[in-house]
Amino acid sequence: MARFSPYWLWLLLALPAFGMVAGILEGTDPEIYHQLLHPTGEFAARFTIIAMMATPLTLLFKGWRGPLWLKKNRRYFGVAAFFYAIAHTVFYLIDVATLTKVLSDLPKLYIWTGWLAFAIFIPLGVTSMDYFVRKMGPAWKSLQRWTYAAAALTLLHWAALHNWEGLTGAMVHFTPLIALEAYRVWYWYLRPRPARA
Repeated sequence: MARFSPYWLWLLLALPAFGMVAGILEGTDPEIYHQLLHPTGEFAARFTIIAMMATPLTLLFKGWRGPLWLKKNRRYFGVAAFFYAIAHTVFYLIDVATLTKVLSDLPKLYIWTGWLAFAIFIPLGVTSMDYFVRKMGPAWKSLQRWTYAAAALTLLHWAALHNWEGLTGAMVHFTPLIALEAYRVWYWYLRPRPARA
């Protein structure tokens, strides 16, 4: 079987970024960086969710090619999420413009949860290459489990950002993941098992 080429997938994942870059290059809107804060954050969250859904989907739909393909390629979605999170952070810093404002914002719930989620994403993104998978061995999977903490903080960041009025939009994105993870817990730990003879 021919080796899977990820180039078309990278192109698909980069499509939202192309539109954002085009808007920046036009240079006609002084509020462009502020306007891009929400979409970059949303795509970071979406691609994180998609990557995390891979394993429980393979449990729910055993043998189906779609979930197996997603599980095989979930790292691409994770790396894309990391780069959109970087863009989200950079645009925030440009929009805020001063270190004093950045520091004064830190105690706010929707700010420190975002920074903490991004801090978790950094080692996850940096170690996403095959080299680190081989080098770290079992420790790599242990590190990747921090994705759950990053996802929870992202949900909190999203909801708190809009004074909890944004909880509905955030839950629309996160509910499928929460449901699938609940199924995963049930499958491995709670489901009835045949009694041994």
